[in-house]
Amino acid sequence: MPSQPEWRLPSSLQPKAHDYVFDLDDALLSVVSLSARVPEEAFTAETLGTERAGNAVLINDRGLFLTIGYLITEAEEVWLRSNDGRTFAGTVIGYDQESGFGLVQALARLDLPHLPLGSSASARAGDAVIVAGAGGREHSVAGRIVAKQEFAGYWEYVLDEAIYTAPAHPNWGGTALINETGELLGIGSLHLEQGGDKGERGHLNMIVPIDLLKPILDDLVRLGRRSVPPRPWLGIYAAEIEDKVVVVGRSQRGPARRAELKNGDIVVAIGGKPISSLAQLYRTIYAQGDAGCDIPMTLHRDGVTFDVSVRSGDRTQMFKAPKLH
Repeated sequence: MPSQPEWRLPSSLQPKAHDYVFDLDDALLSVVSLSARVPEEAFTAETLGTERAGNAVLINDRGLFLTIGYLITEAEEVWLRSNDGRTFAGTVIGYDQESGFGLVQALARLDLPHLPLGSSASARAGDAVIVAGAGGREHSVAGRIVAKQEFAGYWEYVLDEAIYTAPAHPNWGGTALINETGELLGIGSLHLEQGGDKGERGHLNMIVPIDLLKPILDDLVRLGRRSVPPRPWLGIYAAEIEDKVVVVGRSQRGPARRAELKNGDIVVAIGGKPISSLAQLYRTIYAQGDAGCDIPMTLHRDGVTFDVSVRSGDRTQMFKAPKLH
């Protein structure tokens, strides 16, 4: 079961009630701690571990919590803990591969406020925000949006416009991004380090925008996934190295390993279209069709350029189904 962390953020980083037009302490009650247990044989256990912990935020008055999906993927047990110390079980409702959002339904009656969904599209760089973790003000950061821009992750994940905030929250997974009027703008996903002009390093949080949830929320609650066919998945880990997109790893049971792609392969083109960035790689793969379609790839290996066709898969078919209560 989750327990509230003993650490606290410096008071200089904590939000102050007088800076906001809404009841700050009441809003922060909507953010709870989350822990999940995943079986050792789960597909994601090797990369994400079997014991996961972070945050979740209540988004309606019926016990529905929003979090970042990697915390709950393949979880057979989920526990939530409110700021007043109450612990209650939850069950995984859905997970969206494209956005990264995950939903958990509390299995007990709650007496907690929920956060209304705001508009991430209307947020601007420079806006004051709160990155809220479980535990109230002492576990929340008063910061600003520093950028809204594309994000591409090595695990076949791309967002057209992620939100970046600073200072960084140290327990970022599933945190709530709250605007100056008390609305939810997004969910914390990553901690990133960015170099400055003078060689110094800056620390940021990458936030998944809440507007990505709105068109799929009903599907996730009703079906546990989007109602449209899933995107094609290759099971590669890729990186941009010296202006080239290089395969740096492969899923143990993914299509790329079965097609005998190798670490170090340079992706020259997909379907004849030259590839020069991670985001372009993923979007070009997605443009080939739905999961299960063939992906024509041009690779460069050991001085030789060659073509190969990879039959894509559906990543979610690799996951263990949520445990029913």
